[in-house]
Amino acid sequence: MNGRPVVVGVDGSPAALGVVRWAVDDAIRRDRDLRIVHVAEPWVFDQSLATPPGFHESLTERSQAVLTEAAKVARDRAPGLRVETVARTGNVRKELLRESHDAEVLVVGSRGLGGFMGLVLGSVSMGVTGHADCPVVVAVHVQETAYGEIVVGHDVSPESETALEFAFEEAARRGARLRAVYAWQVSVFLPMFTSYTSDLEQIYDVGTRAAKEQLLPWRDKYPQVEVHDTVVRAHPVEALAEASSRADLLVVGSRGRGAFGSAVLASVGHGVLHHAYCPVAIVRPHPSSAPAVDRGPSGGGGLGR
Repeated sequence: MNGRPVVVGVDGSPAALGVVRWAVDDAIRRDRDLRIVHVAEPWVFDQSLATPPGFHESLTERSQAVLTEAAKVARDRAPGLRVETVARTGNVRKELLRESHDAEVLVVGSRGLGGFMGLVLGSVSMGVTGHADCPVVVAVHVQETAYGEIVVGHDVSPESETALEFAFEEAARRGARLRAVYAWQVSVFLPMFTSYTSDLEQIYDVGTRAAKEQLLPWRDKYPQVEVHDTVVRAHPVEALAEASSRADLLVVGSRGRGAFGSAVLASVGHGVLHHAYCPVAIVRPHPSSAPAVDRGPSGGGGLGR
């Protein structure tokens, strides 16, 4: 086996095959094997998957058919790639979390049929990305056209360092430019500041400097990556979704303080998954990450604090 594999969940829906192709490309870039997983939930029945009269297949046969089709798509796209298929029965979220234990990246779609029937963004993204032991890519919009740009959201918190690390590595691996977005918005919990324009400008300037300083060590570590740092006065979801319209991948941290609130998946991350125009990578802090500390004023108050 070539290191920790890229794991992709499939459900038998046509959209899942696009997710498989995305995972194949990611495995090639990372020089990793690909593991395709289908989880059958025996207690779930979806009328849209009803078989023709007189045709009945077991869960095992159904899973094997789904996996065979997905594996063929993977091998057709990259004939030399090592592809493993895994069929599981049980709760989709729990089984995918189990797969994340030894995965390099876990790739899932936004919604589907079959094994993921009924698991829309609120359950897959919140349940899997919030607890997985590896970065999770939710391939909400898989496009064949490459823009050559990775977008990352950061908020000067220690937790967002992990997202920056992932994004810089991804940009270097792809030979893409990186757009780092720091979104600043006046907190709805601080109405007393609305009449003090000079104070707000000072806070904005301090936050802007802190955001630029956070990028400095990463610029030094990845001198080959072209970096565009963007500071905007907007809601983080709005800013990141807009930037994602010209990106190949959007990267955000899974929790943090500052511009991304106290729990990204409860606010910004959830919103981004619904509104992004490209696949979204949700990256949890490393276990050794230090607790969140303030590195300067931030502008995302009201996002789940």
